[in-house]
Amino acid sequence: MPNTPPKIALAAFMLESNGHAAPAPRSEFEATCWLEGDALAADLARPNPRAPSGLTGFLNGMKDGGPWQPVWLIAASAGASGPVEQAVFDEILGKIEAGLRAAMPLDGVYLCLHGAATATKEFDPDGVLIARVRAIVGPDVPVIGTLDLHANVSAAMVEQSDMLISYRTNPHVDMVERGIDAANAMRAMLGGMKPKAAFVKLPLIPPATSQNTDRGPYADIIAYVQSLLDHEILDVSVVSGFSVGDTPKNGMSVIVTARRDAERAKAVARGIAARLWAMRERFSIRLTSLEDATAMALKAGKDPSAQALLFADVADNPGGGGRGNTPFILRAFYAAGVEGAVFGIHNDPPLAAEAHKAGKGATIRARFNSAETQEFSQPFEAEAVVEALSDGEIIGRRGIYKGRSVSLGPTALLRLGGIRVIVVSLRKQCAEPAMLEHLGIDLRSVRSLVVKSRGHFRAGFDDIFPREAIVEVDVAGLTAVVLTRVPYRNVPRPIWPLDPGMTWSVPA
Repeated sequence: MPNTPPKIALAAFMLESNGHAAPAPRSEFEATCWLEGDALAADLARPNPRAPSGLTGFLNGMKDGGPWQPVWLIAASAGASGPVEQAVFDEILGKIEAGLRAAMPLDGVYLCLHGAATATKEFDPDGVLIARVRAIVGPDVPVIGTLDLHANVSAAMVEQSDMLISYRTNPHVDMVERGIDAANAMRAMLGGMKPKAAFVKLPLIPPATSQNTDRGPYADIIAYVQSLLDHEILDVSVVSGFSVGDTPKNGMSVIVTARRDAERAKAVARGIAARLWAMRERFSIRLTSLEDATAMALKAGKDPSAQALLFADVADNPGGGGRGNTPFILRAFYAAGVEGAVFGIHNDPPLAAEAHKAGKGATIRARFNSAETQEFSQPFEAEAVVEALSDGEIIGRRGIYKGRSVSLGPTALLRLGGIRVIVVSLRKQCAEPAMLEHLGIDLRSVRSLVVKSRGHFRAGFDDIFPREAIVEVDVAGLTAVVLTRVPYRNVPRPIWPLDPGMTWSVPA
């Protein structure tokens, strides 16, 4: 009899949970991606899908390997927010479990995960999900997952899966490639390979702005571990963790997957962990004060021959659970009379609605954060002219959103003196030039661009703003990178840099 094409189930659960942000309801997922069954299959067949990129990569990799039969479960993605409401996670988990049981027997399962989720009652929903999948499919069916570079990895996640593969780039521009890696591993396991994984958790939380992979300590360690790959070591994932997750899983993780030699995997993982611990001081950061940033923006606005600047509001990153609407930089730049500045993007549904109601060309009294209750999302008012309006539906063209459909909701471009502000209705980090360009903004004419993003903007705007033109501003917010200011409650202690004098050695 001819061989039957392998039947592989696919699901995605993508959430990065900020431990100090408001819980994420179902609507947070629906605004980004909630697709089930045939709807998920149809989305991934589109040229610009909404579903996570890892699924696209896995599909491409499996297709290149020969015939197979996909089983479409669910893709639920909310990007970054607070802990998922427990009932919402339970619903996602229930749909995955029911789909798996209905599809049995299965030959494999691919899970596209972020890895830094928490729920309102459960600290490790990713671990729970993987364990439930394993309980249904049994010990011999391959369960392979991809992880964000900022996953907070638990031992349960590693133990209950056959292989976990993290991104290697930050900004994350290799999500498709890692999905392809997962497909190649799946094919190898279907052919009889039984990989062995080793896992080391370090008491180390690197600040978010020290985790770029173009240069610096994280770039160095990623390059080093890739040099260790050979015929036996299949994958090395050095996972920085999500610094403001505030969970017992906080801390850098090393996952080494070997083809068959468990002892080799353990030795490699221990060596990498020791190397990371020895270089921990290199993950220290330096920010620019708001006063100095304002002076720099004033100078850039007055001198068109000088390099234009990009100011990153790293403490209010919607990609890390920030609300995307703190007014500190806007208020300072406006009061100082900065010219030629664009703020992208400010999350404020009531203000966007008011601008749409007033219409293009209208002058309004813009009341920022009129409906917000978060302590950092303070009110701010100014007279504004409505310059442009849109429905906020865009196709990304660079960086992490390249080729993906993105919804900003009803969107308005407001002019406040010499400053233009993009106001959106759906919370997103400003990491994509189309978010500005679709409103008629010529980015090459902007003197100061202010983005609410921790680092993914670097892949979206690096053709205009080189590394030396980037200014990371020291203001308050839910995604603070000065970790001694974060009100941690649940991280394991001692942990660096909260406990700078601590000692640690890799456990045997």
